[in-house]
Amino acid sequence: MERQKWYAVYTKPRWEKKVTRLLQEKELECYCPLNKVKRRWSDRIKTIEEPLFKSYVFVRIREKKMTEVRMTSGVVNFVYWAGKPAIIRDKEIETIRKFLNEYTEVEAQPVDVEVDAEVIIKRGLLMDRKGVVQKVMNKRVQVIIESIGYRLIAYVDRSNISVVKNDSNTHPTKKNI
Repeated sequence: MERQKWYAVYTKPRWEKKVTRLLQEKELECYCPLNKVKRRWSDRIKTIEEPLFKSYVFVRIREKKMTEVRMTSGVVNFVYWAGKPAIIRDKEIETIRKFLNEYTEVEAQPVDVEVDAEVIIKRGLLMDRKGVVQKVMNKRVQVIIESIGYRLIAYVDRSNISVVKNDSNTHPTKKNI
């Protein structure tokens, strides 16, 4: 039997909570990460829950249920990666849940990767290696890694790197390039 997987669904603007309710009414497992934020009105301050990811809801289904999800009012489409609906790992959903349980006023920002940025590779054979971004493509970056007197050039998935925060603008791994 086919295993259920998490997918990201793109919704109409400000429809995240409505889409979640409609998917739940269809008895589909879904998750709309809600962030607790304080909002000030003229007469009071109130803590409200708003979607962490604007216009996104996660749904855990088997592939055969995709049409049912697409036909839900407010759903625009699945989020695609490399021509297929993007599959979100269970571990990533659990991390989001834990993070939102521990923190309030969370902000989700896309990671900007620029040429000459120093990065660390998070997964794979080159895990924990530092490198310098040479080229940025849509979903991949070209990273140069200095190693035993050679330059290793790797094309790495953008989600597989994190930018190193330096106090200065120097790039230690770039010195010998």
